[in-house]
Amino acid sequence: MRKLFFPLLLFVSGLLSAQTEITLYVSPSGSDHHPGTAEKPMATLEYAWKKASRQAGRRSITIYCEGTNYLSAPILITNETSGTPEHPIRFSSYPGQKAVISGSRILRNLRWKEYKNGIMQAKVEEELIPDQLFVNGKKQISARYPNFDPNIRIFNGYAADACSPERVKNWSNPAGGYLHAMHSREWGGYQYSIEGKDAKGELILKGGFQNNRQMGMHHTYRMVENIFEELDAEGEWYFDKETHTLYFYPPRELDLQTALFEVPQAENLFILKGKPGSPVRHVSVDHLELTQTLRTFMKTNEPLLRSDWKIYRGGALIIENAEKCSVNGCYLHDIGGNAIFFSNYNRNHRVSQNHITRIGASAVCFVGSPDAVRSPLFEYGKSQTWEQMDKGTGPLTPDYPSDCLVDDNLIHSIGETEKQGAGIQLSMSARITIRNNSIYDLPRAGINVSEGTWGGHLIEGNDVFDTVLETGDHGSFNSWGRDRYWHPDRNVMDEFAKEHPQMVFRDATETTVIRNNRWRCDHGWDIDLDDGSSNYHIYNNLCLHGGLKLREGFARTVENNIMVNNTFHPHVWFANSQDIFRHNIVTTPYRPIQVKEWGKETDTNFFVTKQGLEQAQKRGTDLHSLYGDPLFIAPEKGDYRVKENSPALKTGFRNFDMEHFGVQCPHLKALAATPELPVFKIPEEKPETVQTYSWKGLTLKEVSTEGERSATGLDKIRGILVVQVEKGITALQANDVILRINGKPVDNRTDMETEIRKSPEGNKFRIIVFRNQKENAVTM
Repeated sequence: MRKLFFPLLLFVSGLLSAQTEITLYVSPSGSDHHPGTAEKPMATLEYAWKKASRQAGRRSITIYCEGTNYLSAPILITNETSGTPEHPIRFSSYPGQKAVISGSRILRNLRWKEYKNGIMQAKVEEELIPDQLFVNGKKQISARYPNFDPNIRIFNGYAADACSPERVKNWSNPAGGYLHAMHSREWGGYQYSIEGKDAKGELILKGGFQNNRQMGMHHTYRMVENIFEELDAEGEWYFDKETHTLYFYPPRELDLQTALFEVPQAENLFILKGKPGSPVRHVSVDHLELTQTLRTFMKTNEPLLRSDWKIYRGGALIIENAEKCSVNGCYLHDIGGNAIFFSNYNRNHRVSQNHITRIGASAVCFVGSPDAVRSPLFEYGKSQTWEQMDKGTGPLTPDYPSDCLVDDNLIHSIGETEKQGAGIQLSMSARITIRNNSIYDLPRAGINVSEGTWGGHLIEGNDVFDTVLETGDHGSFNSWGRDRYWHPDRNVMDEFAKEHPQMVFRDATETTVIRNNRWRCDHGWDIDLDDGSSNYHIYNNLCLHGGLKLREGFARTVENNIMVNNTFHPHVWFANSQDIFRHNIVTTPYRPIQVKEWGKETDTNFFVTKQGLEQAQKRGTDLHSLYGDPLFIAPEKGDYRVKENSPALKTGFRNFDMEHFGVQCPHLKALAATPELPVFKIPEEKPETVQTYSWKGLTLKEVSTEGERSATGLDKIRGILVVQVEKGITALQANDVILRINGKPVDNRTDMETEIRKSPEGNKFRIIVFRNQKENAVTM
């Protein structure tokens, strides 16, 4: 009897398994009339999902794909077609393969003929969105001025005359073109669609809303694209929508007759969208190649509270009102907008071991709903009184991402179109873990936290470098904290901090931890906690170039970090900040700007020079700190642990791991770059020189450093900084920057003295000063 029982049990188990699982195969060589078996696969992923989704929640579903699958519409999973813990849903590739899911359409039946000057033309039969063109899988260049140059950092080429009247007059019909420009302060960028020309021959522009700090375009950093008359270089193309003609300047080695021409037509490839109280659950997208979606920069118009960001809630994968979903082992590339976007309510997701590159905007975004925020404000200059504020703690609703994990991903070459992007972006979220990611080659921050709502994030083991490549005044890590308590006026904030010290924790409810990361930013700070960033614990970080900045904010504990060839940059600290800076190794002297009070503790640090220690002690800090050679073990190999006899150990500094930064997955680690290691230098000690001078009861100095530019919010290094004001002078304040006198620019001391000499004795001076990041007119 026992001999019959076990075979029968196995047969019944297999039968039950077959009844509870659906496995379908999809191949371009198949047919949607097939049953979807490995031998007879279906032809389209859309049809396979349509068939399988009828059993969602009742049977486990796995859909395997092979080859290149061009979607006619995104795969939509709703709460009605959701997985369950017992019956999950999985989209993947045939075992051992990497199937392609593309948002493009193939252009067929192109009959090429010569146009002129090496340019070819062909009629396109079907209607299409002419956003991007790929030839044999490589993105081509929309006809542009100036021409694309891979060696130019900003826009791969820029020109002040990109939209000048002299250039515009050569364009017969520029409608459909785009103007890309950097922010005047280099805080991201703007995009405009060109609607045509007016009666005066000037461009009619629409857009410029992509940045939440509206200060206009940069005068020099500009580029136009999709202009027919600018089609003059190999690899450039233009599509005439009126005549349905594709113009293309092919590279010499390209065979037009055999080349594959693809044009993205879809924004999204997968949409997981539940409803409040009824989320999508247990869906995984793994080991797929996701590519070629539309750019979305003309939809980036939603402000993320009072941060510098605006966002578009879209992506190749868009996930909203969902739980316990995952994106694993995928290759996402040539995505026009965001790659992966978690919007509003999301819980317990995982994004792991993906390779994400050549992305138009951001790689991974977690963005909650402003409806979950108490007393939200949406622009830097807006503020509210104590009486107007909601006094409650934490979120109002559950409509935000929390308890998600982003780990072991290779993220690089992103922000190709939108310059206010990030490798990983957090806004109105809680308890997001960002672990062991390699993030590099991007125009702004590698990791960005837009505000304090609601903290609790863990950022550890990441390798972030080659950041802020096209913008300025930023860091490899950047954050803001312009939460409901925050006010742009320093004096107002000082009083508020004394009266309501706990208010900061009503939004930044949990401590965000930044630990055991390696950072390098050559165009800003390695770690930049900007306006209002509060409730952070930062320790065991290796900062290779830009040092660490704390601006404004409260309750930041910074300890046991190493700042190679740089230092600590405290900017504009509030009264009663409760900040702690201890047990850190700094190479150069501190660089404080507008710091009246030094927080709760600044002590027991290790300086590389005696001068750095003495300067700090003159300010009343670091009474128990030491200086000397830290005795790094092997800095030339990236090992900045200190030797057993290092004097740094006497300050409380402790060694930390130097071998596990960035991706750990073997195949991604083999692909990942690592940062250039600096040559550690013990700086030459020089006398501290701050060149100040006096005028009419004012102590003044030229704005001369990027730190002063950042602290004041200037567009560039220029102007005269007011260091100190004698009693009785009311027109000017300490930390004002004089920009103009009697209508004339004052960029330096010589300019100022020239304008003073021009004015008759006894006349009043009409002065434009920069105060609280805006211009003010005063008379003195």
